[in-house]
Amino acid sequence: MNDEAKRKQLRKYKAFATGLFLLMAVIFIGTTLLQKNVNSHWVGYVRAFSEAAMVGALADWFAVTALFRHPLGLPIPHTNLIENSKQRLGDNLGSFVVSNFLSPQNIRPYMQKLKISGFVGEWLGKEKNQEILIKNLSDIVLDILNKLDDSSVSQFITKKVQEMTDDIKLNKIVGNGISYIIDKNDHQRIVTNLSSQIKNYILENDEMIKERVKKGSYTFIPAFVDNKIADKIANGLSDFFREIEEDPQHEIRALITKKIHEFSVDLKEDPKWDEEFKNIKNDLLKGEKLEEYSNDIWISIKNTLKNELQEEQSTLKMYLSKNLNEFSENLKTDENLQQKIDNWVRVTAYKYILKNTHQFGNLISSTVGNWQGKELSEKLELEVGKDLQFIRVNGTLVGGLVGLIIYTIAHFFL
Repeated sequence: MNDEAKRKQLRKYKAFATGLFLLMAVIFIGTTLLQKNVNSHWVGYVRAFSEAAMVGALADWFAVTALFRHPLGLPIPHTNLIENSKQRLGDNLGSFVVSNFLSPQNIRPYMQKLKISGFVGEWLGKEKNQEILIKNLSDIVLDILNKLDDSSVSQFITKKVQEMTDDIKLNKIVGNGISYIIDKNDHQRIVTNLSSQIKNYILENDEMIKERVKKGSYTFIPAFVDNKIADKIANGLSDFFREIEEDPQHEIRALITKKIHEFSVDLKEDPKWDEEFKNIKNDLLKGEKLEEYSNDIWISIKNTLKNELQEEQSTLKMYLSKNLNEFSENLKTDENLQQKIDNWVRVTAYKYILKNTHQFGNLISSTVGNWQGKELSEKLELEVGKDLQFIRVNGTLVGGLVGLIIYTIAHFFL
């Protein structure tokens, strides 16, 4: 029922109570006039009833009216009670709600029944809801991206990179990386590959070796001798590198491993390498260069995100939709997940409500206190005014009956 309907209803019951008072007034006037000319007992009883009924009606009208306004506009003390006591009324109402509705024993049963996982799972399982959620999230992120200042973000990235790289020891990182490769024996594949490449290069370039041998040989040595020597050199070298390639335990491999290990230790411990890598780092991460890198990275990320969020069937949106479907299915079928989520929601909501119960009381108190006095009176009268009119009606009838009883006792016994 809206306010207008409540006002019509209130006017109707006010008219009924007032009409009953007017009826008693008319009866009183009529019986008073009639009593002067007719000497009948029943006239006295009716007159006594109507007279007392008028008094009861007026008394209850005054009491009901005094709650909401000054009767007849007269500033009589202890009237217009609601407007004059609105702040105290708000405080008491807030305290009442907190004490009787937001107490732990009242909240706990409702919290224990709270099951949100199933509802969320069903809601997320609908394609229409997923589209709404993804669209709203996309709009929010796009709005944030458009409002971000590119230069500020770039400066932030630059600052964080500088903070992270200030304490980084590149020589130790590289040294540890080399040690890791050696520990995993992954460097042997490099040795094998290099040996194969060198062997093949020697076999494919035997003419070059012959030319080199001829060039360094004496003029009196026949060409076939030089060619024979060149072949021996080429075959010897190729066989040597083939042995390295095929023999995992070759002594050259052990020697290479030892030298690499010594180099990794040297990288980590020798101060000259610390200084060398620091110079390299400072050269690569100079202020203007780092700012340029940061700006390029941010612009690239921003444009990629904007394109992904604006396209209807982008990879990002499809990925989100896929994960939402999986999450929805898990919420509907995984009892452990349901229990964890529901328990978390219950505990969090329970703690939050108990922690902020005073805020609910303050909200009620401040809301009622901030209402205009007349507005508050009108609101309350619309809600309870109809029932209060029955007090006037009952006052009229009860007052009449009491007056009749008093008149009867006085007439027969006094």
